[in-house]
Amino acid sequence: MTMQQGLRKERYTNKIVCVTGSSRGIGKQLTKRFAAEGADVVVHYFRNGEAARETAAEVEALGRKALVVKANLADTEKVEALFDAIQEAYGRLDVYVHNAASGRNRSIMEVDAKGWDWTVHVNARAYLLGGQRAAQLMDHGGAILAISSFGSDRVVPYYASVGATKAAMESLTRYFATELATLRINANTISAGAVVTRALEHFPEMEQTWAKLEDKLPYYRMVTAEDIANLALFLCSPEAEMIRGQTIRMDGGLTLPVV
Repeated sequence: MTMQQGLRKERYTNKIVCVTGSSRGIGKQLTKRFAAEGADVVVHYFRNGEAARETAAEVEALGRKALVVKANLADTEKVEALFDAIQEAYGRLDVYVHNAASGRNRSIMEVDAKGWDWTVHVNARAYLLGGQRAAQLMDHGGAILAISSFGSDRVVPYYASVGATKAAMESLTRYFATELATLRINANTISAGAVVTRALEHFPEMEQTWAKLEDKLPYYRMVTAEDIANLALFLCSPEAEMIRGQTIRMDGGLTLPVV
């Protein structure tokens, strides 16, 4: 092992990391990778308790602690309860990753008020409130990270409400990074390309959309959850101290303005 590899292995030793929506998909991969680098983690879920407990078991197999917390992020009281549980169990927090996302996959003319409010509350409002509470638990500095998508500034079929809330999250990141800088708390966003997860099953006409994306991609493969984890661990570490308030696009070149 080289010195650099050794330092990276120790980046999160004894750190406390909360990843929302961490029972499966990108969130699960993020949680396991933080644990592999020494962190104790908070496994958050809303619906799938069995999957959350499986994630926690995999973390514990790595020799780290895992706190499993159920919380509906559309409910402000449940957001508060999530961070109350973290405070009670660990007394502090070093990294907060807002990965959980939801939404009504409809065209713009089919988005109703109920679907809009749900999407805004889970994606954008929960990030605002979660970032606020997370910062209060970061007594010695820390990192906040949001997981966005290329739908925040591109038009993706049936993605209107989600795309709008992702754009809001990217804006909130800039404010977190600026206003929390004196507390040595960093904030960034990863704008992910098309990543294969079970969430894609809920999109109408996904096979056609996916084929179009693959046709546009200049690289030979799509982005994976492991790719997102690689970047997340860097952005939340001291190595990324001077990358602040940025939205880093990771899409394999999908959105490059090719002539």
